[in-house]
Amino acid sequence: MSTAKVGDLEIQVEELVREHIAAIRRAATAAVERAFERAAGRREGGRSAPGTRGSGRRRAPDELVALGERLYAAICARPGAAMSTLASQMGVPGRELNRPATQLRQAGRVRSVGQRQATRYFPMSAKTATRS
Repeated sequence: MSTAKVGDLEIQVEELVREHIAAIRRAATAAVERAFERAAGRREGGRSAPGTRGSGRRRAPDELVALGERLYAAICARPGAAMSTLASQMGVPGRELNRPATQLRQAGRVRSVGQRQATRYFPMSAKTATRS
């Protein structure tokens, strides 16, 4: 191989390496920008600590009561249903129904049978609710 061809080959290889490095930098910069945009979007809605609800806000007491009444109506319509079934029927995530379900149990309007995913919910009759 002549030295001219070797020199041309070196120039071509160096140009390819420069283009590759530039492409990697562009991709890395875009990835970092996307990450910061996502992080900034989470912080605007409230706390971004792990384990918190998505919205980071507390529900008003009247909102919880209304959700509890909807849950009670769903339980009366489908006695013995699981929370996942009731949640999909109501169109809300199951985690949002935990507190209203607890309040209904404490008020004696609903009873639950089972544990964890096997828990089923039943409406209490008027006689049973007054005895407890």
